[in-house]
Amino acid sequence: MGRTPVTAGPRRSTTTRALALLAVGATALTGASVTVQTTALAGHQIGVPTVHVRPASSGHISATSRQAPISTSDCVAQIGIHCYSPLQYRTAYNLSPLYQQGVTGKGRTIVIVDSFGSPTIQHDLETFDKQWGIKDTNVEVKQWGNVPPFDPTNPDHTGWAGETTLDVEYAHAIAPDAHIVLVETGVAETEGVTGLPEMMDAEKAMIKSGKGDVISQSFGATENTFPGFDKGDFKSLTDLRYAFKDAAAHNVTVLAASGDNGATDSDNSSNLYPYKVNSWPSSDPLVTSVGGTQLTLDNNGNRTAPDAVWHDAYGAGGGGVSGVFDRPWYQWGVANVTGNHRGTPDISMSAAVDGAAWTYESYDPKAVGWHLTGGTSEATPIFSGVVALADQLAGYRLGQLNWRMYGLSALPSQWSGITDVTAGDNGWNGVTGYQAAKGYDLSSGLGTIDGARFVHAIAGR
Repeated sequence: MGRTPVTAGPRRSTTTRALALLAVGATALTGASVTVQTTALAGHQIGVPTVHVRPASSGHISATSRQAPISTSDCVAQIGIHCYSPLQYRTAYNLSPLYQQGVTGKGRTIVIVDSFGSPTIQHDLETFDKQWGIKDTNVEVKQWGNVPPFDPTNPDHTGWAGETTLDVEYAHAIAPDAHIVLVETGVAETEGVTGLPEMMDAEKAMIKSGKGDVISQSFGATENTFPGFDKGDFKSLTDLRYAFKDAAAHNVTVLAASGDNGATDSDNSSNLYPYKVNSWPSSDPLVTSVGGTQLTLDNNGNRTAPDAVWHDAYGAGGGGVSGVFDRPWYQWGVANVTGNHRGTPDISMSAAVDGAAWTYESYDPKAVGWHLTGGTSEATPIFSGVVALADQLAGYRLGQLNWRMYGLSALPSQWSGITDVTAGDNGWNGVTGYQAAKGYDLSSGLGTIDGARFVHAIAGR
């Protein structure tokens, strides 16, 4: 992977991707500056010393929220970034033909796993739906482990609540009739070895109960931070794969965000590595890794420029080669790009902060209203909705998607529904990234999708 030597000392913290989340205050209307914060995420706990557990949308800032969303053109003029509604994403990904055919995710279940959850998720989803004219649904909440009472003054709780909101609202926006199961885990910062195992146990339980068709994961940990990595001992990571093996056995699709720090990610001190690294579970061969693109849309959701790899002032789409996993068989055709290792991402969806998604949140009484969020933890729930649509059309669980997608990529785009992304790169924080190119690359994967064509192609109908 072209790594340089690592500084001496154990690397046990599992820090992961950063997400820029904007809470846009009313001051933006007058042209005043808008606070933007990016926060390095601490990943799931796997060893001693204890490590912090934070979601991809960690970093909610203290600012007055907007009482109503504004248009893309107004966002550009007043805030300096593009902002999009779920209806614009539906147009951009050509989903209307599917809805017109009755393909809405009906009969399929999306499982979303987030620590702590959000106490206002049902109300917030209903407010979100009312704003955009989307059909309501009841979120089934499952608590796993000792989930503490929600504390709006606890930044870990509010950070996870922001992630929960993003995940639920955008999975539902894409697959409005899919059932959503939100699994809330009780991970606390002081629990040491319980973080990732608790999440994997929760996922395995959902699979065993037959609850999920697709699992959406907006969390991860830099491979290098797992104990033993520097010695070539990957057992602390590979021992956590049991949920994914169970998912494969039950034809459950598993997705993971590829990261928001481009070709690098965070070390045990929440600092970015000065060289290329990768993160798990995105790097797992049993998982579909979802990377990030930047969409440029007008107010109606029509493209005014081709999609590019996400790389703006706030982050870049994760991607690269694994330091743990060999190249899986389905990437044999792209071995000239990945070499002998697993390459990520596999597919990419909207993630740019300059192209952020509107979410409605009320779990923090000091910041009730509409917020803007970006990152691959946006791209992942969007793609989970697409998978639910495809499962419904196929009439069965499609399960592992990667071999299907890499096979489809050999077909012309009008047949596969896979649209190549050939612009941009995922360099970040001084680490040279990977350039988008024709065909598969380590910044956008196979590219992005035309939803109607892709869903029909991958469902084989």
